[in-house]
Amino acid sequence: MMEFRTATVRVARVPAYQRLLDYLELAKMRLVLMILVVTLVGFYMGAPGPVDWWQVQHLLVGVALAAGGALALNAYIEIEADALMPRTQTRPVQDGRIPPSAALWFGIVTTASGLLYLTLLVEPWSACITSAIVGSYLFGYTPLKMKTSLCSLVGAVAGALPPVVGWVAARGSAGNGAWVLFAILFLWQIPHSLAIARLYRDDYARAGFRILPVLDPEGWSTGRHVVIHSLALLAVGLLPTLVGMTGVVYFVAALLLGLVFLGFGIDLARAYTTVAARRLLFVSLVYLPLIFLLMALDKVPQS
Repeated sequence: MMEFRTATVRVARVPAYQRLLDYLELAKMRLVLMILVVTLVGFYMGAPGPVDWWQVQHLLVGVALAAGGALALNAYIEIEADALMPRTQTRPVQDGRIPPSAALWFGIVTTASGLLYLTLLVEPWSACITSAIVGSYLFGYTPLKMKTSLCSLVGAVAGALPPVVGWVAARGSAGNGAWVLFAILFLWQIPHSLAIARLYRDDYARAGFRILPVLDPEGWSTGRHVVIHSLALLAVGLLPTLVGMTGVVYFVAALLLGLVFLGFGIDLARAYTTVAARRLLFVSLVYLPLIFLLMALDKVPQS
């Protein structure tokens, strides 16, 4: 605690722009940007006619506030765990640039502002789903990381709901298309997160996180989950065309991308090295934006 009190004095002396950057880092803006992209895809795919870009702006503001606030609260909750991991020790709260109490209030106020903004200016049901995301992320996924490897599934549910938020904002209700987007993002997250966990397995073990690669040092169970979910993603990734959301161009591209993703998933299951994990992580980061971009470009007009 002495380190945090010392840090509080130092915070008062830094330039205003640096303090702003610290709070943006606290809110994990790169992750927020990814959330905004998939939310926008959900809105665009769900829009029955021309996109209401004014509504989109309100949606993105509300989601950015709620997501950034929730991620800041996660940083507050995991202060001690993050301080034990070299890759997270330099985050704003861990190295004292932002006092824990300031991070807590920033997270509460920002999250509440985002949910209120969505309720009043976008769509109440979108706000409700966003509230469910925040709740399951902070009170489900975050504490479960210390208890069970099933935390990955809870986290994947929370991470897969933003496109549903966008779809509901566009239509006022969730349809089959919204749940197809949810399924794609849910299945994608398991190999993606397990590749990250394999890369930073020692860090996670040091922090006490009971995620699968920590509990499964030989990689048999981890590899099986990666392959099963990659194979399921290959199949589910074709659904947008089969349910009439997209055309043939998307179908062919999704098939090829899914096969590549599966191939690298099998590679990780066979080798289970950091090199294989890094390759799968890279492929996953290429797969997701490409699949959503192709989906948007090959969208079939909805009625």
